[in-house]
Amino acid sequence: DEIPTVVGIFSAFGLVFSVSLFAWICCQRKSSKANKTPPYKFVHVLKGVDIYPENLNSKKKFGADDKSEAKNKSAMPKNSLHLDLEKRDLNGNFPKTAPKIQSSPELENLSPKLFAERKKDSVSPDSLKSITSLSSEDKQDKLGTLFFSLEYNFEKKAFVVNIKEARGLPAMDEQSMTSDPYIKMTILPEKKHKVKTRVLRKTLDPAFDETFTFYGIPYSQIQDLTLHFMILSFDRFSRDDVIGEVLIPLTGIELSEGRLLMDREISKRNVRKSSGRGELLISLCYQSTTNTLTVVVLKARHLPKSDVSGLSDPYVKVNLYHAKKRISKKKTHVKKCTPNAVFNELFVFDIPCEGLDDISIEFLVLDSDRGSRNEVIGRLTLGSSAEGTGGEHWKEICEYPRRQIAKWHMLCDG
Repeated sequence: DEIPTVVGIFSAFGLVFSVSLFAWICCQRKSSKANKTPPYKFVHVLKGVDIYPENLNSKKKFGADDKSEAKNKSAMPKNSLHLDLEKRDLNGNFPKTAPKIQSSPELENLSPKLFAERKKDSVSPDSLKSITSLSSEDKQDKLGTLFFSLEYNFEKKAFVVNIKEARGLPAMDEQSMTSDPYIKMTILPEKKHKVKTRVLRKTLDPAFDETFTFYGIPYSQIQDLTLHFMILSFDRFSRDDVIGEVLIPLTGIELSEGRLLMDREISKRNVRKSSGRGELLISLCYQSTTNTLTVVVLKARHLPKSDVSGLSDPYVKVNLYHAKKRISKKKTHVKKCTPNAVFNELFVFDIPCEGLDDISIEFLVLDSDRGSRNEVIGRLTLGSSAEGTGGEHWKEICEYPRRQIAKWHMLCDG
């Protein structure tokens, strides 16, 4: 009887020892795997925090209070949002002191006058004089100036863009006569690299001073790239207002000698595309007996290129309004890489009132973009108060109920 008992005890101790040894080996492998630092060449863009305002809680909102801004500004140093993987220790943590750019003190203490004098790609004295002595009419036409710097790190094969500041932006909020600006930047033509700055509240002269580093871009390809800056004003209750844009072809720009300071006038968005936003083929049918409106989104043609880089990925969003209040919304599927999309999608809307007098319908043609907010390519509104073909089409379906009527419509700016 004693021998089976002893064998059972030893078997239990052996089982416990085996399980403990196996758990210890798994923990060691997991910790050693976590300590490995990934190579930086696989990282395209590094941004330290999620800085889009919709993802910030009330404690982290930018520009919430002028006094708190001044206090935080004096207590905290200006640090770049760029994180360098090579600076991490063996545990994967970053050091307390952020790496300094060699010429960053000069940029921080640089006055607007010296900034204009020291940059290599400077504007002419006449243009500088015109900026400082603008009449009230000229100021309304001017959209401001964007200041930034470009640099190439040959050791890391990294392209570095510092968005310094913007000056003289127009006021997009008519009540407060100010704006909440931020900047979206894209490297064309591939649109793989997309970044955006934080939002600065209630200012027409925002000082961003944010650095974005793009890894894995050979210096030989820099000449083929174009920088696209989109300057916007954040709106909490509706679509953000587009202030303007800046397009910088890098052809002929030499970065081998070090950091290059530049400034450019902000131009109106889509000036190069003003010839047309494309056309949309819509079919409508009003059923007076069931009080329903059948909408068929058939085709789109001659859609403009997205971000002057290539073909769009269009889809159509349909909004139904009753007395200027949206009561229903639908959308089509996305059509990849085409300026001439065929949708052939049908939607049926229930009308909450008798007749179509207070009803209008809006069509938004958007470019699908997984990396950022989808941009509006063009807009179309049909209703009794609509002008042009939109009003004519609406009048016909009211006069001829139960008849499917299709028409081409020109899209207007979004």
